[in-house]
Amino acid sequence: MMRLLISFLFAAIIISCNNTDKKAAPTAINEAALKDSANYTTMEWLDSLNKNFGKISEGQKLEVSYAFKNTGNKPLIITRVQPSCGCTIAEQPTEPVLPGAQGIIKASFNSEGRTGSNHKTLFVYANTKGTQAHELHFEVEVEKKKW
Repeated sequence: MMRLLISFLFAAIIISCNNTDKKAAPTAINEAALKDSANYTTMEWLDSLNKNFGKISEGQKLEVSYAFKNTGNKPLIITRVQPSCGCTIAEQPTEPVLPGAQGIIKASFNSEGRTGSNHKTLFVYANTKGTQAHELHFEVEVEKKKW
Protein backbone atom coordinates (compact mmCIF):
# COMPACT_ATOMS: atom_id res chain seq x y z
CA MET A 1 0.00 0.00 0.00
CA MET A 2 2.86 2.34 0.84
CA ARG A 3 4.51 1.62 -2.52
CA LEU A 4 1.27 2.48 -4.29
CA LEU A 5 1.01 5.78 -2.44
CA ILE A 6 4.65 6.67 -3.16
CA SER A 7 4.20 5.73 -6.82
CA PHE A 8 1.11 7.90 -7.05
CA LEU A 9 2.85 10.89 -5.47
CA PHE A 10 5.89 10.43 -7.71
CA ALA A 11 3.65 10.32 -10.81
CA ALA A 12 1.80 13.44 -9.66
CA ILE A 13 5.08 15.31 -9.21
CA ILE A 14 6.33 14.25 -12.65
CA ILE A 15 3.05 15.27 -14.32
CA SER A 16 2.96 18.64 -12.55
CA CYS A 17 6.57 19.35 -13.57
CA ASN A 18 5.86 18.51 -17.20
CA ASN A 19 2.59 20.43 -17.26
CA THR A 20 4.12 23.87 -17.56
CA ASP A 21 1.76 26.58 -18.68
CA LYS A 22 3.31 27.01 -22.13
CA LYS A 23 -0.04 27.36 -23.90
CA ALA A 24 -1.69 29.69 -21.43
CA ALA A 25 0.38 32.73 -22.34
CA PRO A 26 -0.15 32.53 -26.14
CA THR A 27 -3.88 31.93 -25.62
CA ALA A 28 -4.15 34.94 -23.33
CA ILE A 29 -2.14 37.02 -25.79
CA ASN A 30 -4.31 35.85 -28.68
CA GLU A 31 -7.54 36.70 -26.89
CA ALA A 32 -6.20 40.08 -25.83
CA ALA A 33 -5.10 40.81 -29.42
CA LEU A 34 -8.67 40.43 -30.66
CA LYS A 35 -10.09 42.65 -27.93
CA ASP A 36 -7.55 45.49 -27.92
CA SER A 37 -8.16 47.70 -30.95
CA ALA A 38 -4.92 49.60 -30.21
CA ASN A 39 -3.08 46.48 -31.44
CA TYR A 40 -5.10 46.05 -34.64
CA THR A 41 -3.21 45.97 -37.91
CA THR A 42 -3.98 45.44 -41.57
CA MET A 43 -3.35 42.51 -43.85
CA GLU A 44 -3.44 41.86 -47.56
CA TRP A 45 -4.28 38.47 -49.03
CA LEU A 46 -1.72 37.70 -51.73
CA ASP A 47 -3.74 34.80 -53.15
CA SER A 48 -7.33 34.57 -54.25
CA LEU A 49 -9.70 33.97 -51.35
CA ASN A 50 -11.72 31.61 -53.57
CA LYS A 51 -9.85 28.70 -55.17
CA ASN A 52 -11.11 25.96 -57.48
CA PHE A 53 -8.91 22.87 -57.66
CA GLY A 54 -10.87 21.03 -60.34
CA LYS A 55 -11.08 17.25 -60.05
CA ILE A 56 -9.20 14.84 -57.81
CA SER A 57 -9.62 11.13 -57.11
CA GLU A 58 -11.34 9.95 -53.95
CA GLY A 59 -8.80 9.25 -51.21
CA GLN A 60 -6.36 11.89 -52.44
CA LYS A 61 -5.31 14.56 -49.96
CA LEU A 62 -5.46 18.09 -51.30
CA GLU A 63 -3.00 20.62 -49.89
CA VAL A 64 -4.27 24.21 -49.93
CA SER A 65 -2.42 27.39 -48.96
CA TYR A 66 -3.25 31.08 -48.74
CA ALA A 67 -0.47 33.67 -48.58
CA PHE A 68 -0.88 36.99 -46.82
CA LYS A 69 1.17 40.02 -45.86
CA ASN A 70 1.04 42.18 -42.75
CA THR A 71 0.56 45.65 -44.27
CA GLY A 72 0.10 47.41 -40.94
CA ASN A 73 2.50 48.70 -38.30
CA LYS A 74 1.67 46.23 -35.50
CA PRO A 75 2.40 42.48 -35.33
CA LEU A 76 -0.34 40.44 -37.00
CA ILE A 77 -1.61 37.64 -34.78
CA ILE A 78 -3.62 34.86 -36.37
CA THR A 79 -5.52 33.70 -33.30
CA ARG A 80 -7.39 30.80 -34.88
CA VAL A 81 -8.10 29.07 -38.19
CA GLN A 82 -11.28 27.00 -38.06
CA PRO A 83 -12.19 24.69 -40.97
CA SER A 84 -15.88 24.31 -41.83
CA CYS A 85 -15.76 20.53 -41.34
CA GLY A 86 -13.65 17.72 -39.94
CA CYS A 87 -12.38 16.55 -43.35
CA THR A 88 -10.11 19.61 -43.47
CA ILE A 89 -7.21 20.25 -41.11
CA ALA A 90 -5.78 23.76 -40.93
CA GLU A 91 -2.35 25.06 -39.93
CA GLN A 92 -1.77 28.62 -38.85
CA PRO A 93 1.32 30.67 -38.01
CA THR A 94 2.31 30.09 -34.40
CA GLU A 95 4.26 33.34 -34.09
CA PRO A 96 3.09 36.90 -34.77
CA VAL A 97 3.77 38.09 -38.33
CA LEU A 98 5.80 41.28 -38.11
CA PRO A 99 4.92 44.41 -40.12
CA GLY A 100 5.94 43.95 -43.76
CA ALA A 101 6.41 40.19 -43.37
CA GLN A 102 4.44 37.47 -45.12
CA GLY A 103 2.81 34.33 -43.81
CA ILE A 104 0.89 31.30 -45.03
CA ILE A 105 -2.21 29.54 -43.84
CA LYS A 106 -2.22 25.91 -44.91
CA ALA A 107 -4.96 23.32 -44.99
CA SER A 108 -5.21 19.68 -45.93
CA PHE A 109 -8.47 18.26 -47.30
CA ASN A 110 -9.02 14.49 -47.02
CA SER A 111 -11.25 13.42 -49.92
CA GLU A 112 -11.89 9.89 -48.64
CA GLY A 113 -15.66 9.32 -48.70
CA ARG A 114 -16.31 12.82 -50.06
CA THR A 115 -17.29 12.11 -53.68
CA GLY A 116 -19.00 14.89 -55.59
CA SER A 117 -18.70 18.64 -55.31
CA ASN A 118 -17.04 19.92 -52.13
CA HIS A 119 -17.13 23.56 -51.04
CA LYS A 120 -15.02 24.22 -47.94
CA THR A 121 -14.39 27.32 -45.86
CA LEU A 122 -11.58 28.27 -43.50
CA PHE A 123 -12.57 30.86 -40.92
CA VAL A 124 -9.53 32.98 -39.99
CA TYR A 125 -9.51 35.16 -36.88
CA ALA A 126 -6.85 37.86 -36.53
CA ASN A 127 -6.20 41.23 -34.92
CA THR A 128 -7.15 43.17 -38.06
CA LYS A 129 -8.87 46.52 -38.47
CA GLY A 130 -12.41 46.52 -39.78
CA THR A 131 -13.12 42.86 -39.11
CA GLN A 132 -11.32 40.21 -37.15
CA ALA A 133 -13.01 37.38 -39.08
CA HIS A 134 -11.95 36.42 -42.61
CA GLU A 135 -13.22 33.61 -44.84
CA LEU A 136 -11.14 31.57 -47.25
CA HIS A 137 -12.95 29.27 -49.67
CA PHE A 138 -11.96 26.38 -51.87
CA GLU A 139 -13.83 23.89 -53.96
CA VAL A 140 -12.94 20.58 -55.49
CA GLU A 141 -14.76 17.84 -57.37
CA VAL A 142 -13.96 14.41 -55.94
CA GLU A 143 -14.35 11.55 -58.40
CA LYS A 144 -15.25 8.10 -57.11
CA LYS A 145 -12.40 5.59 -57.03
CA LYS A 146 -12.15 3.43 -60.10
CA TRP A 147 -11.24 -0.13 -59.23
